[in-house]
Amino acid sequence: MEGKRNHLPFKPQEKCAVVGIFGHPEAANLTYLALYALQHRGQESSGIASSDGENLYLERGMGLVADVFDPPRLERLKGPMAIGHNRYSTTGESTLTNAQPFMVNYRQGSLAVVHNGNLINAYQLKRALEESGSIFQSTMDTEVIVHLIARSNQNSFIESLIEALKEVKGAYSLIFLRNREMIAVRDPWGFRPLVLGKLKEGYAVASETCALDLIEGEFIREVNPGEILIIDERGLHSFSPLLPERTSHCIFEFIYFARPDSFIFGQDVYSVRKEFGRQLARESVVEADMVVAVPDSGMVAALGFSEESGIPIELGLIRNHYVGRTFIEPKQSIRHFGVKVKLNPVREMLKGKRVIVIDDSIVRGTTSRKIVKMLRHAGAREVHFRVSSPPISHPCFYGIDTPTRRELIASTHTVEEIRKYLTADSLQYLSLEGMIKCTGYTIEVHPFCLACFSGAYPAKFPRHPITLPGL
Repeated sequence: MEGKRNHLPFKPQEKCAVVGIFGHPEAANLTYLALYALQHRGQESSGIASSDGENLYLERGMGLVADVFDPPRLERLKGPMAIGHNRYSTTGESTLTNAQPFMVNYRQGSLAVVHNGNLINAYQLKRALEESGSIFQSTMDTEVIVHLIARSNQNSFIESLIEALKEVKGAYSLIFLRNREMIAVRDPWGFRPLVLGKLKEGYAVASETCALDLIEGEFIREVNPGEILIIDERGLHSFSPLLPERTSHCIFEFIYFARPDSFIFGQDVYSVRKEFGRQLARESVVEADMVVAVPDSGMVAALGFSEESGIPIELGLIRNHYVGRTFIEPKQSIRHFGVKVKLNPVREMLKGKRVIVIDDSIVRGTTSRKIVKMLRHAGAREVHFRVSSPPISHPCFYGIDTPTRRELIASTHTVEEIRKYLTADSLQYLSLEGMIKCTGYTIEVHPFCLACFSGAYPAKFPRHPITLPGL
């Protein structure tokens, strides 16, 4: 699973985290803390926009939240309203130009927006807009939404927003900031999570509840698929003007993306992820001496596997938590350097043992292969690989950075062929039916998007050029 980004082992990457704070005297500071809690959803850039009721202010930069913001930058973000964003690009280059929030001034005033997701018709919309004279500042699909709002002939911002949203297709959890109001929107499929919380003073909207926990916000509910939620001085106003679609929550939020201490899609992530491990043990237990998780993403499933199978869990792989997004490789080649800099085996524990290693997914397979070889080199007698999700055979187009289909090992190889490539003694994935069962649903009736496993994409791609009204 080794990717091309700075030689780090490849994992599917969530596009972004979004946060909004309304009606709090320290709105920018709380947004900063909430972004800190959501750092796992994006590490390329971070930004905050705020409003004092008259003007909008913007600070953003490349890197982690703690690297971008210091006290002077936060002090420049005035006012009781703020929105924030952590980015991992799936659409657009990794540059400051594409960092969010994205802020503009147009005929209806100042506007800032943050976006988690991916628009599947952004390219066609952008071409249509450019042919009519629109000039784009970035390569983000988010800017398409802003252009559609700005060119609308509707009288109010909300009417312009609705008109724009009726043109776009795909995944979007959006938070808009205007001078005196904040607007949260979730796409009709509900691909990406978005939650609403109450503060002692004001309200908060965020990608996950773990952000609310840090700023001592009380979880109220999730923003519903297709809902537009307006927060202003009069309170909360909710309506759903978009045509309903079949609910299609991203199952990978439970498998990998969301923090285990979050509550999303109506369920506790930790409990679901642990049940994945239990079900995996029911389907694929093998005689072994210990269960070892690939840290940190495989840990909760490994706990469930251990409890269900009765095989003790050990910290056989130790993760270096201080690995940044870049590091300098030595001139003299070191085998498997990209994995070794992040993971190291505990040799005395592994020596002569039969090991079951648990990971949440296999993408390309290269990192998994290196982990197996690392465990064998450390003295493991047998290495049995278990995966707490089904084989990933199709790319995601709804806000996750995944390779092309030909790069996904499960799209071109059988499980036995993958096992041989990994050099594992055995390999088994969690079944699709078993995974859905762990969420309390059935494979026949459930609210999840399973496109990365099945190739059945809920939001269909445009087949013809787009003609926008009025163009």
